[in-house]
Amino acid sequence: MPEFDLIARLRARIAARADVPLGIGDDAALLQPPPGEQLAITADTLNAGVHFPHETRAEDLGWKTLAVNLSDLAAMGAQPRWCTLSLSLPHDDAAWVDAFADGFFALADAHDIALVGGDTTRGPLACAVTAIGSLPPGAALRRDGARVGDDVWVTGAPGEAAAALSLWQAGQLDVTCAAADPLHELWRGRLLRPQPRVQAGLRLRGLAHACVDISDGLLADLGHLCERSGVGAQLALAALPAMPRSTGISALQCIGWQLGGGDDYELCFTAAVQHRDAVVQAMDFAGVAVTRIGQIVATPGVVVHDADGNPWQPPQRGYQHFVG
Repeated sequence: MPEFDLIARLRARIAARADVPLGIGDDAALLQPPPGEQLAITADTLNAGVHFPHETRAEDLGWKTLAVNLSDLAAMGAQPRWCTLSLSLPHDDAAWVDAFADGFFALADAHDIALVGGDTTRGPLACAVTAIGSLPPGAALRRDGARVGDDVWVTGAPGEAAAALSLWQAGQLDVTCAAADPLHELWRGRLLRPQPRVQAGLRLRGLAHACVDISDGLLADLGHLCERSGVGAQLALAALPAMPRSTGISALQCIGWQLGGGDDYELCFTAAVQHRDAVVQAMDFAGVAVTRIGQIVATPGVVVHDADGNPWQPPQRGYQHFVG
């Protein structure tokens, strides 16, 4: 399929918008931000065999390609506005492109984000998105605002995407079709179709002192937040969200997935102790579960304590690129 035919297939799905004076079809797009707002810009690349299994269905890949970027905007408290999409495709396949677009635009439409440009090339399968959001000056959720004494919170159910990935790697889960075990199917959905916590991020404006998305693992990304803020954190194993287990899966495995698995795209944030009720109410309005898991302290580093108060060392602390 020629490049311009591919572009035409994507362009046919895009409606005209007042905030996109000039979209796909020129050398660059022209965008109209809301008056007085700042722009938040993020970019991510997903490579086959590194960030997703080669056999991942095109529709699921389309969804996830956009979701990982929307998660970054959510962590900043930004309202998603526009995005670009670049694809490296190993061969021409109109049906694959249409299925990818189905997943991509399903999520884009849900968050009212417009595709305004991109690029295509032939090569190993890879997908790259640049997403742009907006927010009022001074409203951004950043990594560098955590304060000693803050509560540490996490949204959703960390570890479920990592559980699915582990089952797939063990040959116990097929990512291309529904799993017979309802719990495994839930985990498969978390891996392939993560739900970016956009509404949670918007509700946390003016409430959270610091925020980060935990795509590389709860401990790793909380560690980044603490480093940027010049603080540390103490977490309690007993405070982690309850994670259901299926036969053959140990509690230790679940804890490892929760703390170091990654690929969750949940938000970890800090807020003042006196705002506990406000945090719960805000997340309730956002339709997102939230759990208080620890506290910010002055001593650098992230320490996890077991039920007896002893430091606990997880089997892994998170995903790192370029580490063999």
